[in-house]
Amino acid sequence: MSVSTPSYIGRFAPSPTGPLHLGSLSTALASYLDARYHKGFWRLRIDDLDTPRNVTGATDTILHCLQRFGLQWDCEVYFQSQHLQQYQQSLAKLQRQQWLYACRCSRKKLGNSLVYPGYCRQAGFPDDNTTALRLKTQDLTIEFDDALQGKVCQNLALEQGDFVLRRRDQIIAYQFAVVIDDNSQAISHVVRGADLLDSTPKQIYLQQLLGYPTPHYLHLPLIVDEHGDKLSKQTLAAPIDDSHPTATLFFLLKLLQQNPPENLLSASIQQQLNWAIAHWQPQALQKVRAIQPPIL
Repeated sequence: MSVSTPSYIGRFAPSPTGPLHLGSLSTALASYLDARYHKGFWRLRIDDLDTPRNVTGATDTILHCLQRFGLQWDCEVYFQSQHLQQYQQSLAKLQRQQWLYACRCSRKKLGNSLVYPGYCRQAGFPDDNTTALRLKTQDLTIEFDDALQGKVCQNLALEQGDFVLRRRDQIIAYQFAVVIDDNSQAISHVVRGADLLDSTPKQIYLQQLLGYPTPHYLHLPLIVDEHGDKLSKQTLAAPIDDSHPTATLFFLLKLLQQNPPENLLSASIQQQLNWAIAHWQPQALQKVRAIQPPIL
């Protein structure tokens, strides 16, 4: 008997640049709980396109960590590196529709520009292995309702400018890959960190151009260090210590404002997850802008 596909399909999409840290595991947990609360699928994608940043063995470390905390995904793991043809086909479609142009701008030339000035838009450079590909934006406002952050509005042309879909090193840019991947995996709900909130209008714009449905979005408050910086590999966030998974999972539920009862601390991983799924309340995070965890 076949199993029907649920109406909710979520995902967690880490990059294999090192082990998970507290911030990335909290995002994984939140997205897992949201999927299971809605009786949906939770899929795992490895964002491994940025090959210079990939670390040997990191994927296995991430998979082991998720399993150690009982976060079991549905279906096979999806690797971006196995879908290069899909990205190229979608790029070719946008090129045929004249949405793309070749760009020779370097980071040095752009400096600290927050909005791309459009230097190469009318230059007519050939697309070769020395150029990036940029997407033409329009003077229109993209709006969406985030489940935690409320209404978000952004005029891409004025606030972002034309943005890169394929980098000068020929690597597919995150903004483009994530749109193709979410559509390929039939993702209906995206739960991720608020650092990606400003990227969402770009992705919705691409979804509209490609004729894809737009998922529902929920952007979580960031977990920050004592300096107010997002926990990340760039800020040398410590890898998760999985030697005491029940204590760490309990700690994460408290960080996510889920108010777990103290007796849950002595429960098994599965018991903790069962409680968390049944009592999942993401709206408890609605008034939280950033989370600074105490020292474990």
